[in-house]
Amino acid sequence: MKQEAFAREREERWRAFETALLGLEASEPATADFAGAYRAICQDLALARERGFGTGLVGRLEGFALRGHQQLYGARPQKGLRWLEGLLAFPAALRREWKLLAATALLFYGTGAASYVAVRIDPDVVYSVVGAEGANNIEQMYDPEASHMGTPRGTSGDLAAFGHYISNNVSIGFRCFASGILFGLGSIFLVGFNGVLLGGVAGHIVNVGYGETFWPFVIGHGAFELNAIVVCGMCGLRIGLAVTVPGRRKRGDALRTAARGVLPLLYGGTAMLVIAAVIEAFWSSNHDVWPTPLLYAVGAGLWIFVLASLLFAGRRRAS
Repeated sequence: MKQEAFAREREERWRAFETALLGLEASEPATADFAGAYRAICQDLALARERGFGTGLVGRLEGFALRGHQQLYGARPQKGLRWLEGLLAFPAALRREWKLLAATALLFYGTGAASYVAVRIDPDVVYSVVGAEGANNIEQMYDPEASHMGTPRGTSGDLAAFGHYISNNVSIGFRCFASGILFGLGSIFLVGFNGVLLGGVAGHIVNVGYGETFWPFVIGHGAFELNAIVVCGMCGLRIGLAVTVPGRRKRGDALRTAARGVLPLLYGGTAMLVIAAVIEAFWSSNHDVWPTPLLYAVGAGLWIFVLASLLFAGRRRAS
C-alpha cells in the first residue's frame, strides 16, 4: 500500500485519537476506547516504519504514540508543576524540531553576520539600522567609562538592570513567537530584523573602538539570550506552518496541536531569557570587577554548556 492510501484510510481515526489526546492533556476524563485507539496508533507506526514512509508521516505517528504512552502510563504532574514537566522535556522537544531550528538559526545568525560585515565595511550603514540617535545611545551604553554597561542612561544598580533586561528579553522573545500567527511571516521578519539589529550594533561598536569592552560583556549572557530568540522564533514558525500548511487536518485542529507541541519549547526559551537577564545584570555588566580573560573563559564555558545541553540533555528520558 502506498503512503497516500495508507494515510487516507486512517486519517479519520488519527484525527479522533488526536482529539482524545487534547482532551486528556486538558485534564478531561479518558474515553472508554482510548487504550485500544493507542494500540492501533502503535500498529500504524510500526507499519509506517517497516514500509519506509516519509519522515513527516512517521514523525506525526511518533508524536501520537509518545503522547498516548504518557497519558496511559506516565505520572501526570500536578497542575502547578506542569511547567516543570514541560521544562524537562525542552531539549528533546527541540531536537525533534531540528530542521526548523536550523532554518531559524540560519536566518538569525546569517542576517546578523551580514549586517556586521556591512557596517564594518561602510560605517554609515549603521544609521540605516538604528538611526543617528540610536547609534549615539549605543556608544554611550558601551563606552568603557560607562557606569553600568549595556543599559540605557538612568538605569543604576544591578537590580534595576535586571528589571530592564527581563522586560527587554521577554518582550523580544514573545514578539518573535506571537507574530508567527501571521502565517509565519511575522516571526520570519522579527527574527531577521533582530539579527540585522544585533549585527549592526556589534559592527558599530567595533568601529568606534569599544570592542575590547563589548565582546567580554556579551559573550556570557549571549549564549542564553541569542539562542532563546532562535527558539522563540522557531515556535512562531511552527504555529505559522500549522496555519498555512495544516495538511489533512482542519486549521483549528492543526493550530491546537502545534500550540501544545511548542509549549515545552516556550518554557525552555523563557527560562533561557530569564537566565540571560540574571547573568547580564549581575555578571556581565560588572566589567570593571572581573578580569577580561575570566569573562571570556566563563562566556566560552556557558556557550559550551548551552549547546551541549540542547544536544544531549534528556536523551535517556526521551527514549
